[in-house]
Amino acid sequence: MIHDRPFRSGTNRPDSRRVIPIRVQKRGWLRRNCVSYDAIVIGAGSVGVPTALYLALEGAKVMVVDEHFSVGQGQNKSAIGGVRATHSDPAKIFVCQESLKIFSEWEQTYGQDIGWKKGGYCFPAYTSKIENVLKTLLPVQKSYGLNIDWLDAESIREIVPGIVPEGLIGGTFSPDDGQVSPLRALDSMYRVAKEKGCLFRFRERVVGVVIENGLVKGIRTDRGSYAAPVVVNAAGAAAREVGTMAGIDIPVTPDSHEAGISAPVEQFLDPLVVDLRPGPEGKTANFYFAQTREGPVIFCYTPKKLFTGTNSESTSEFLPVVARRLIQLIPGLKNLLVRRVWRGQYPMTPDGLPICDRVKEIEGMYLAVGLCGQGFMLGPGLGRNMALLITRGKPLLDLKTFETMSFYRDFFGQKKEKLK
Repeated sequence: MIHDRPFRSGTNRPDSRRVIPIRVQKRGWLRRNCVSYDAIVIGAGSVGVPTALYLALEGAKVMVVDEHFSVGQGQNKSAIGGVRATHSDPAKIFVCQESLKIFSEWEQTYGQDIGWKKGGYCFPAYTSKIENVLKTLLPVQKSYGLNIDWLDAESIREIVPGIVPEGLIGGTFSPDDGQVSPLRALDSMYRVAKEKGCLFRFRERVVGVVIENGLVKGIRTDRGSYAAPVVVNAAGAAAREVGTMAGIDIPVTPDSHEAGISAPVEQFLDPLVVDLRPGPEGKTANFYFAQTREGPVIFCYTPKKLFTGTNSESTSEFLPVVARRLIQLIPGLKNLLVRRVWRGQYPMTPDGLPICDRVKEIEGMYLAVGLCGQGFMLGPGLGRNMALLITRGKPLLDLKTFETMSFYRDFFGQKKEKLK
């Protein structure tokens, strides 16, 4: 049957924790109606492609299906390419440490340039409140192995040339973080995944998840039917819609954020800079920017009033607001020529943490969704963890840490101070 009535997440049915076997015996619907695979991944984006790649590296026969015409045409192409392990949640820290390892070693491993730049992340502090937040997080971050320290104002001025010195207290700097080209990286992963046997089906929309007696049997699309004992929902902004097809309610709601990029300028900035202060315009929270390896400056801000939904049309207010913030922090950028702006979605969960889990009620159904605007940086590490969970029954992370991303957690518990 194809489920069409969602049940609430967080139900307490027993979790068998049984590994879904690769290449199970095909029978019934699987054999009669369609081509069969070991696993089907829904979504060829920042999470779906690396998940498929690492499943293939584990020996699985994998198909990826996406309604767009090529990889990364959802939210991946809207990412600005920052990759940091400088988080406050252990799961994000460990997953991004794995992503950084994968990105930084990619060219050496596969011979393909993905635009990796090891420039670090810098969080300058101009207020005592932000200073206290950053210093409070430092012991926690260091306890998880992060290479990060508090630097005085003079050191921050050396790391971020041209930054306004008035009121600068200091800041944190994590030199092992960096930047990658989202377009190059995902295209390269796609090519390697195909070499490892993954089949990609584009311009094909999923219309149903087939479930019989609590077991995943495959999917139906607008072009055909495909069988597999494992289906991974990595559909990004469409995660909730795909979940409904399987009869589950996934608490992921997209909201949109804007970004922009300049023409190339002479290299002057190594780290990606995050200014945690709210903007004086009353429209923005933090904003962040970096210089890519090729020279353009790329920038984004977090709006105070969220734009929920999937509208990707740029707003007239974005560029004037972000331009003022850039110039107020680094006045030397006043003559920067902006090439273009764009808008993409953050698939958000209520508590700002991803959902990466097996669905207890449906054996063979897995979720890798709700990346909250950090899908690109989390994607490779998360893909590897999901592949190991599916094929070996245990992720790379220790289970206690991994389960903080559970589908069955309390999404509305008390929020702690954290770096978004």
